[in-house]
Amino acid sequence: MYLLSVFSDILDNFKQAIYSFDRVTDFLDILLVAFIIYSAIKLMRETRAIQLFKGAILLIVLFALVSLLEMQVSKYLLSFVFSDLLVILVIIFSPEIRHALESVGRSSVSKLNIFNFANKDSIFKKEKIESAINGVCKACADMSDKKIGALIVFKKETMLGEIIQTGTFVDAAVSAELIGNIFFPKAPMHDGAAIIEDGRVVAAGCILPLTNNTDISSELGTRHRAAIGMSEFSDAVIVVVSEETGSISVAEKGVLRRGISDGDLREILMKNFIHDDGGSGKKIKKIFRGNKNEH
Repeated sequence: MYLLSVFSDILDNFKQAIYSFDRVTDFLDILLVAFIIYSAIKLMRETRAIQLFKGAILLIVLFALVSLLEMQVSKYLLSFVFSDLLVILVIIFSPEIRHALESVGRSSVSKLNIFNFANKDSIFKKEKIESAINGVCKACADMSDKKIGALIVFKKETMLGEIIQTGTFVDAAVSAELIGNIFFPKAPMHDGAAIIEDGRVVAAGCILPLTNNTDISSELGTRHRAAIGMSEFSDAVIVVVSEETGSISVAEKGVLRRGISDGDLREILMKNFIHDDGGSGKKIKKIFRGNKNEH
């Protein structure tokens, strides 16, 4: 009876909401709620939070059954869980909540610029990044042949201040020689990760978070687990060279691509960091040219 009364109250509230729907703000309110629900579902699908969510749903169903069958002791015990449910959910889903807030923070107004006018600064920045990508690919190919282990993080939008502080500040232009020196065996910083931002090595010897994923292959060592963990923690692209096999791997969004060539590596990095900013501008120019030809 308790469960039926709850559903009856929900239905009454829903009816009242429909009958009182006569304003534009109500429509905007529905759109906002729908967007929040959609974003939450998308976030959970991209992480392991969906498993935790299924567990929470099972608890709710169990509590409903216990209430319906009037099982007093079980209902009393479960009531302790549901009394602090909000706090429990915040603690359990704290990594996912942090990821969501970082995703919102990464959204910039500049991305809304449909014209994407190129300027000298952006062109110079692209040239630096492309030079850095070429240097890293050359270094990785060389280290792969010599079976020298390496761990390189290409920063995107997520701030990595906490990670950078664990290593040694470098701030130098990327070159194949510099990367080779950093990861040379027995060098002071060869065991950690190098952080690359805007075509420069910001820091080296940095400690990365290890993944908690238990489904990955047991063949993978600490470098690969750190690469996957870092890709789960941020939107960075992480390059790994295996010390045992010399194979090159790339971690993105919690997924590790193993055994790629230096050519594939360059293609992946170029796709992530060299954008065709003139794409939209070219389309607009074509439209104007089409209009001129018609006249």
